[in-house]
Amino acid sequence: MKQYNNPEKSTWPSLLQRPVQAMKQLEATVAMVLEEVRSSGDKAVKKYTKHFDRVTVDNLLVTQEELEKAGDQVSNDLKQAIAVAKNNIEKFHAAQQESELRIEISKGVECWRKSVPIEKVGLYIPGGTAPLFSTVLMLGVPAQLAGCDEIVLCTPPGKDGKVNPVILYAAQLVGISKVVKAGGIQAIGAMAYGTASVPQVYKIFGPGNQYVTAAKQLINKEGIAIDMPAGPSEVMVWADATADPEFIAADLLSQAEHGGDSQVILVTTEAQLVTTVNEAVAEQLDALPRKAIAQRALENSKAFVLESNGLVLDMINAYAPEHLIVAVSNAEQYVDAIKNAGSVFLGNYTPESAGDYASGTNHTLPTNGFAKAYSGVSLDSYLKKITFQKISREGLLDLGPVIEQMAEAEQLMAHKNAVSIRLQKLTAL
Repeated sequence: MKQYNNPEKSTWPSLLQRPVQAMKQLEATVAMVLEEVRSSGDKAVKKYTKHFDRVTVDNLLVTQEELEKAGDQVSNDLKQAIAVAKNNIEKFHAAQQESELRIEISKGVECWRKSVPIEKVGLYIPGGTAPLFSTVLMLGVPAQLAGCDEIVLCTPPGKDGKVNPVILYAAQLVGISKVVKAGGIQAIGAMAYGTASVPQVYKIFGPGNQYVTAAKQLINKEGIAIDMPAGPSEVMVWADATADPEFIAADLLSQAEHGGDSQVILVTTEAQLVTTVNEAVAEQLDALPRKAIAQRALENSKAFVLESNGLVLDMINAYAPEHLIVAVSNAEQYVDAIKNAGSVFLGNYTPESAGDYASGTNHTLPTNGFAKAYSGVSLDSYLKKITFQKISREGLLDLGPVIEQMAEAEQLMAHKNAVSIRLQKLTAL
């Protein structure tokens, strides 16, 4: 990792930039594919699956038989691990359920808010270089807990034209029966516009590469909701002299192996720690099956040595990492000072991998600095909050004059009249 010692704050924005592609060219490609999917439906989805993934797909939908038989190809040990993870994710997300908020504002004026599930949702599960069946749990469990009526899952097929059996097993486990063999831009377009095989949905969830992220952002402009802009994965590790360099190296590499466009950053007040971490990274990297991918990501990676913990916290909040590991003494004391992060991992024994798989929190998180304003996926992501109000005759007699005065001050006389006409009839009784 390239090391920076006490860089001036004015240089932080450029030093903390994420790896980017030429967005104009990327968006032009994405817009072209989306438009063709909109106009040609399944035909375009199959065309671009062949073009981008080099796979010919005759039937876009996974059959019920394929879903039911998927479990036969998954080991019992993995099934047990998935069951534990699913249970933990259910526990954490079920605890997020809120009771109806109902309040009497004043005599005769009652307001309440009710959570209502989004009827139709689409889940995007990346395939690419690794089948992310864990994302099926992360997106599918809260969708089921929320009570969404229709859940569509899209994921790229393998070279054999089939979906990885572990993804299918996880889908069946969380009650998803509509699985589409399509990934990338064409999958986002299919869920956004609907095709003969793929139902149109109201909101699309899931991480992906820069093409998938661009597709989600473009369809969002057309009125289809998305969870968040979620692009290439990233981690920032804050470590001090009490941290284990081998642990830090392992955490950095766990994100680096996601993809060549991932970014990992180390920030510390201990210059010597950077040297020992780099040595541990080099040693562990050689043993990784995905060494080439991790190595490309490390080219975008940096280590910062700062003078104080206060400056470290400033840098954390300026970068707004998707994942933040706080491997320092008494890590919990800094919780309130962390303002911008997708998910935080406290202490030497809390690897980011725990959140990726089985601790219970969700791993679909805002990247690229969007943690300054966005939250990760939660139960709330699948719910709408509808407000209700009910006013009695007595309530309107009391509140009506307030509304009349405010409406008149804004020169919206029809608004005022909607109250006045009622008050006149009430007072005439």
